[in-house]
Amino acid sequence: MIAASSFSWRFWRVWQRNVIVYRRIWKVNFLVPLFEPAFYILAFGLGFRQMIGDVSYAGATLSYTEFIAPALVATSVMWNAFFETTYSSFVRMYYQKTFDAMLATPLSLEEIIVAEIAWSATKAAAAALLMLVVLMLLGYVVFPLGLLAVIWAFLGGLAFGAIGMYFTGIVPTIDLFNLPIFLFITPMFLFSGTFFPVSGLPGWAQDLSLVFPLYHLVELTRFVSLGRSEATVLFSIAYLLLFSIFFIFLSLHYMRKKLIK
Repeated sequence: MIAASSFSWRFWRVWQRNVIVYRRIWKVNFLVPLFEPAFYILAFGLGFRQMIGDVSYAGATLSYTEFIAPALVATSVMWNAFFETTYSSFVRMYYQKTFDAMLATPLSLEEIIVAEIAWSATKAAAAALLMLVVLMLLGYVVFPLGLLAVIWAFLGGLAFGAIGMYFTGIVPTIDLFNLPIFLFITPMFLFSGTFFPVSGLPGWAQDLSLVFPLYHLVELTRFVSLGRSEATVLFSIAYLLLFSIFFIFLSLHYMRKKLIK
């Protein structure tokens, strides 16, 4: 059970600590979101465009490059947030003993874990902003409306950061992160409307896609980037909010079991 008294704005200090550490390597880390969309556009957009032709999506006809461009932003959010609260958080917890050091201070476990999740969402939103700027310059995201995708990137970052922290709380070794990546992240990456419209899938597969948070993030990103979406916008927002809250509490429960013995 999580007591309200165990959480305060001290979590902001943990977030600041992660920012300070990240500032030492930000130039290298920002190269990925800066060049990644250009590589994807070249590989998938130019490579598949001639083979696939136009894509019918939400009552509109789009080029394949226009279709996948917003999805690239959403998938970047997923990878950034999930890897931050799995591999990076596990290293801080298990190898560097950073969590142990923090727990020796007035900080509570809840403040540390929430700060880790908030930092993963911040990092994901920053990467999304860079990608959006590149895609706007290439003409695949509408300016300035497309910048609203940063809001959805932060919300999606909370969702993926929270479920990543949940897996950190239950896996015994860092090698076993391969299992949730293979069984959860990879299927979601492929079947969330990223590379083809979900409307073209069988009915049962369309229903299954509604369970994936990436599907809702992709649709929200497309809505502000293209003005179109196959999903109900309010439902997608509500789903990501509830998904985030549920897995934040679940991650707190399992991280407490792992760290407080």
